[in-house]
Amino acid sequence: MILKENLDSIRKNLPPGVKLVAASKFKPIEDILEAYKLGIKDFGENRPQELSKKMIELPDDINWHFIGHLQTNKIKMIIDKVFLIHSVDSLKLLTEINKEANKRDITVNCLLQVYIASEETKQGLSEDELNEILNIKNSFTNINFKGLMGMASFTNNLNKVRDEFKYLKGVFNAAKKRHFADDSMFSEISIGMSGDYQVAAEEGSTIVRIGSLIFGER
Repeated sequence: MILKENLDSIRKNLPPGVKLVAASKFKPIEDILEAYKLGIKDFGENRPQELSKKMIELPDDINWHFIGHLQTNKIKMIIDKVFLIHSVDSLKLLTEINKEANKRDITVNCLLQVYIASEETKQGLSEDELNEILNIKNSFTNINFKGLMGMASFTNNLNKVRDEFKYLKGVFNAAKKRHFADDSMFSEISIGMSGDYQVAAEEGSTIVRIGSLIFGER
C-alpha cells in the first residue's frame, strides 16, 4: 500500500482549498484505479491519445486535466473530454480551441500558461502576451478563463522556484484586478509538482500537479 502512504503524506502537507491533481501520464490503469479508490478524482495527462484510451477504461466521474503542451492538430481529440486544459500557451492555440468549441457548441475551461522559468525548454506567455489576450477576452465566446498556470525552473534551488511562483501570483493578482474584478470564475493558480508543491501552496497555488511522489518514478 505504498501509494496510500504516499497520498496520506501529501494530503497532510496540503492546505485546505488546494486541489490535488494526480499526474498519471505514462502510469498503468491499475495504478490510476488504486489512486481513484483512495479518493482521487482529478488526474492529469499530457498526451491526447493516452488520455482518450484511459478514459474508456476508467470510471466516468474522473475529472481529466490536460497538463502537457497541446498541439493545435490534437485539440479535437480532447476538447470534449477534459475538465480543464492547464496549458494554453499561445494566442493561436486559444483561438483554435475556441473555434473547435464553437463548432461543437461547448464551453471549455482553460488556464493560460505564463512563462515563469529561466529555461528555454519551458513554454508560456509573457506578461505582455497575456494582457494582449485578456484585452480581447470577450471575443473568445466558448472559453471559460479559469486562471493561470506556470512551470518553475528544473532546479534544487527552492528559493529560485519560490521567486518564480511569487512572480506568477503577482501576474495573477494584476490580471484579476484589471480583467476579472467581478468574475469569480477566474480563481485558479496551477503551480507546484512533486519537488516543490509545498512551496507552491505557500505562494498561492490552488492546484498542484503531482506524479512521482504519488506513483513513484517511472
